[in-house]
Amino acid sequence: MGKPTGFMEYPRVVPISRDPRERVKDWKGLHEHLPEATLREQGGRCMDCGVPFCHSGQLIEGATSGCPLYNLIPEWNELVYLGRWREALDFLHKTNNFPEFTGRVCPAPCEGSCVLGINEPPVTIKNIEVAIADRGFEEGWIVPQPPTQRTGKKVAVVGSGPAGLAAAAELNKVGHSVTVFERADRIGGLLTYGIPEMKLEQAVVDRRVDILAEEGVRFEPNTEVGKDYPTAKLRNEFEAIVLCGGATLPRDLPTDGRTLDGIHFAMDFLTVSTRSFLDSEFEDGAFISAEDKRVVVIGGGDTGTDCVATSLRHGCKSLVQLEIMAREPDARSPDNPWPQWPKVHKIDYGQEEAAALFGADPREYAVSTKGFVANGDGRVGAVRVVDVLRTNGKFEEVAGSERELPADLVLLAMGFLGPEKAGLLTELGVELNDRGNVAVDEEKMTSEAGIFAAGDMSRGQSLIVWAIAEGRDAARGVDKYLMGRTAL
Repeated sequence: MGKPTGFMEYPRVVPISRDPRERVKDWKGLHEHLPEATLREQGGRCMDCGVPFCHSGQLIEGATSGCPLYNLIPEWNELVYLGRWREALDFLHKTNNFPEFTGRVCPAPCEGSCVLGINEPPVTIKNIEVAIADRGFEEGWIVPQPPTQRTGKKVAVVGSGPAGLAAAAELNKVGHSVTVFERADRIGGLLTYGIPEMKLEQAVVDRRVDILAEEGVRFEPNTEVGKDYPTAKLRNEFEAIVLCGGATLPRDLPTDGRTLDGIHFAMDFLTVSTRSFLDSEFEDGAFISAEDKRVVVIGGGDTGTDCVATSLRHGCKSLVQLEIMAREPDARSPDNPWPQWPKVHKIDYGQEEAAALFGADPREYAVSTKGFVANGDGRVGAVRVVDVLRTNGKFEEVAGSERELPADLVLLAMGFLGPEKAGLLTELGVELNDRGNVAVDEEKMTSEAGIFAAGDMSRGQSLIVWAIAEGRDAARGVDKYLMGRTAL
């Protein structure tokens, strides 16, 4: 470690966020980097803990503990403290193809399992990570590095999200010719249309995609395999296929009034908003506007928070976010010990902004939706809800608590049920597991020889860091399948 007593001398410091009242007026980033001197001190807080749980990468009680990429966190923390930024970047890239993505949008399970976090605020791992990556671009250290020779093997990657890009990067690195197919008009998948601009700028995604293209990865946007590009042709032209189409089947809420106008899936809302912003800064009007509307977001996860923040930037009249789970405690409960992911109450950027504008956190906890009420014109006018109590894993309604919440726009952000089954997966004939995801073995190969799957398509809805890890795992499996061995 860089400074043996650093964790005792330096307090945890995080970047100062822009004023919520100001940042909702634009789509720029939420905060800036810390000064270099402060970042070095934060790296110096990393302690000689013996067993660094921060890069353990495991599931405990269903939640991620430590980094699934096994990032060499103590090593690059020390290098940052010593001011050896270029070496820190090299260590970071050993395990993570896209630290500029994870450093911005990963919820940082590494910090949740930081040993210092047992009794002190954990090391600011995520902020140090993105600072290393961005400095690498600023200094010109991150440049295209095409392979010196090609293997003659052709690999297709279907889907250009974090799993697909990671698989493509690794396979291209060892000399395979990789083509990435993306049905959307831009490359990036979830990175582009699933995460709003203020949280992950498209320029950051494009910057890395451009490098991959210069390294030899071929990108085919506006190309849906099975529709624009025949599945049989895909199997005939490529020696291996990696499926990285994500878990894009949203969980619905089939209840009274569901077919009323004004009720949308969260991803539909976020996708058209981002596309309209990137195409014309909303001048084309091709998006679902929340302007002057009473918005109700159903779902309390990251996607729900992004809907909150996006609605605020549209100029909504009011906003309520419903969460069926009870409010989490302010500190770890006895049944949630370290190094488990800390299940504690947090205020994310969207809730912080809503509170600044409307005077209170928009979330209502332990609430279930009973139905939707029409406004008399074929549109939704209210959401009928009831308070619930969870007992032995089951939700029971609280008598006399039923009420209506005014709503002109309802966004369903209740998670995803896995990949879309019709089309590509059916035509390829790959088997699904009991959760409805693509079944894979330890090499990430499906039931069909030469066809692999990674990310949310095989894992189910998860974190970006898991998607990158799975894309790298699939690349190893593909390389071994094609070459008989692998150095990945």
